[in-house]
Amino acid sequence: MTVPFRLHVNPRYAPAPGSVDDIDPVIVPERRAAARTAITGFEGYQPTPLHRLDGLAGTLGIETLWLKDESGRLGLGSFKALGGAYAAVHLLRERLGGDVSIADVAAGRASVRVGDMTVCCATDGNHGLAVAWGARRAGAKCTVFLPGPVSEGRERAIAGQGADIVRIAGSYDEAVEACAEDARARGWLLVSDTSHAGGDEAPSRVMHGYAMLVDETRDALSGAVPTHLFVQAGVGGLAAAVIGAFRQDLKSDSPKGVVVEPMTADCLYQSAVNGKPSPASGDLDTVMACLAAAEVSPLAWQVLARGAFAFTALDDDGATDAMRFAAAPIGGDPPLVLGESGAASLGGLMAVAGDAEAREALGLSEASRVLVIGSEGATDPDIYRRIVGRDPAAVMAG
Repeated sequence: MTVPFRLHVNPRYAPAPGSVDDIDPVIVPERRAAARTAITGFEGYQPTPLHRLDGLAGTLGIETLWLKDESGRLGLGSFKALGGAYAAVHLLRERLGGDVSIADVAAGRASVRVGDMTVCCATDGNHGLAVAWGARRAGAKCTVFLPGPVSEGRERAIAGQGADIVRIAGSYDEAVEACAEDARARGWLLVSDTSHAGGDEAPSRVMHGYAMLVDETRDALSGAVPTHLFVQAGVGGLAAAVIGAFRQDLKSDSPKGVVVEPMTADCLYQSAVNGKPSPASGDLDTVMACLAAAEVSPLAWQVLARGAFAFTALDDDGATDAMRFAAAPIGGDPPLVLGESGAASLGGLMAVAGDAEAREALGLSEASRVLVIGSEGATDPDIYRRIVGRDPAAVMAG
C-alpha cells in the first residue's frame, strides 16, 4: 500500500565543511561532554542497541539499514530519558549554586537541599516521564502539564514517578505556555524541551543529552558511516541534536539528515518551505501523539534550517505500518517494538524508498547506508496492542 507523504528537499541546506570544528554553534562540544559524563553516571545506564536490518534493507533497495532502538532506555521506554532527566538534575544543581556534583544530585545525595524545589514541564508523554524520573531520584518535587490528547496510560506512567499532573484542555503548545506561566509565578524550574517559551538554557541541556545517541551510535558502528539519517521531530530538539552532533563530528562526511513529522503536525516542514519558523498546517490530530507540536523550537531551528537535507510529512498509516512491520520482520531481522512516534522515522524511510522521485531527490540507491532512530517503544501498551494486535512482550518473545 502506498502511504501518503510530502517531501521537501531543503534549498538552504549547507553541507558541513571539513575544516570547521564547531559547525552548528547550538551544539557545543563542552556541553556534550558534560551531558555524557552525567548520563553515563545514572543508575542503570547502558547504551541502547543498534540493530542491523538486512532483510528490510533488501526490500527497500538500499545497502544497509541500522535502527537505534530506544525502547529500553533507562527503563522509561524512550530517548527522552537522555534529555529531560539530565536537564532536570542539571537545573537543580544550578539552583543549588553549583557546589554539588550532578552525580550527587542525580543519586539523591542532595535530596535534603532540593526537597522543597519543584521542576515542571509540559509534555505529550515521554518528556514528562523523563523529567519526573529525574526529579524523583533527586528528591525534588515535579509538576507535569499535559495537553488534552495525552492518553490515560501515559498520564498514569508520569504520575507513577511521583509527579503532580495538570491537565490542559488545549494543545501541547498551549500546555507549554501554561507551564511557563506557572513556573514564572511560582519560582519553579522549567525543564522545557522547546525554546519558544522559557528561554534557551533548559532546551539546550535537553538537546545535549539527546546528542548521546550519536556517541553511542558511532561507537557501535565501529567506523562505518551512514549516508542518510531519518529522524522524527515534534518541536525539533531530537532532530537538531542528532543532525547537529553528526555534523560536528563528521563534518563533510556527515549523513544527509531527513526530518520526519506527522502530516497534521508539520511545523518543521512548513518552516522549511517558508524559510522561517512557521506553524503546522494541520489540526495536530495524529496517532504519533508525542510528535504533535504546532510550533518549532527556535533553538532547534538554528540547526535544522541549514543542517537538515530534507523534511518529510508522513500520513499516520506510515507510522502504524512501520510498527506492524517491525513486530513481524522478514529476512532474519530481529522483532522490534516501536511505539507510534518511535516508528515515524522508519515509516518515513519506507514511504520514500518506494517512490522513484523521492529516491532520486534524496540520493537513495542500492549503495545507501541508512540510520533510523527508533525513538520509543510501547510507552502506552494499550495503544500498541490496538495497532499491532499483539502484546509488546509477545512480540519480543518471537
